[in-house]
Amino acid sequence: MYAIIETGGKQLKVEVGQSIFVEKLDAEPESIVVIDKVVLVSDAATKIGTPYVEGAKVTCKVVKQGKEKKIHIFKYKAKKGSTRRKQGHRQPYTKLTVEAIEA
Repeated sequence: MYAIIETGGKQLKVEVGQSIFVEKLDAEPESIVVIDKVVLVSDAATKIGTPYVEGAKVTCKVVKQGKEKKIHIFKYKAKKGSTRRKQGHRQPYTKLTVEAIEA
């Protein structure tokens, strides 16, 4: 059984027991998060939502909050000595473990 959920502006395919990384959610580690934006549920029969499946939800446990590896952004203009800029960014994330899919 699997489901396609929507969180953080992205759609993810999830199965029970799977660990996923999503955009940062406002939740403490070891707490339970219920995601009700379920686009599709596939079991013996497939249910497709318009836009979401009614009554379907995915229960997840928050494992940890963290930041991804740093990416470096370097901007410059060719042949202009003083227009160089280096910048870094670390995107925050939440790691979830899928515990149950209810349709």
